[in-house]
Amino acid sequence: MARRRRLGVMGGTFDPVHNGHLVAASEVADLFELDEVVFVPTGQPWQKHDRRVSAAEDRYLMTVIATASNPRFSVSRVDIDRGGATYTKDTLRDLRDLNADTDLYFITGADALASILSWQNWEDLFSMARFVGVSRPGYELDGEHIEAALRELPPDALTLVEVPALAISSSDCRKRAAEGRPIWYLVPDGVVQYVAKRGLYSADGKGEHIMEPVR
Repeated sequence: MARRRRLGVMGGTFDPVHNGHLVAASEVADLFELDEVVFVPTGQPWQKHDRRVSAAEDRYLMTVIATASNPRFSVSRVDIDRGGATYTKDTLRDLRDLNADTDLYFITGADALASILSWQNWEDLFSMARFVGVSRPGYELDGEHIEAALRELPPDALTLVEVPALAISSSDCRKRAAEGRPIWYLVPDGVVQYVAKRGLYSADGKGEHIMEPVR
């Protein structure tokens, strides 16, 4: 019997996408023999209401630029085109509908995973995809609700993977750009040039016209 297709789902704000995201996707693709990893920029990330997020089109285009050289990577607009707040259950449902006879592997940061395990009805998500939590070396999931959740999951429902490159963070890249410091080698070259051209994250406000508040 032929093996079912395996699709990695890398969801995130990608503001900006950085090399840690790319290395994590590549490592997970290799570990689980994924046929493809689709990057899914969020539309309106509901959990980031406390800060302004770059326009969805800018985040989408940066992700396209960053992933273009890897034939195993692709970018989906399902969350952006759906409109409204982005929820993981909707992302997985839409991708499952678009990819018949495919096993989904949802790739997320371990810190985000800790939050997911505290949501109401979180168990439903694990019936839609296998979850892969990526973290920097030495990071540990802790908390009583997490320990209880992990005990309830089937053995293959969740895997934690250490990725050294995840020491890079989008927030640090934004801060460096705002301060006029280089972000070369933290993000792909094309993204460096896109950020500069569009004035993203500039402290002088030149990029404010392409920022949108999260509702």
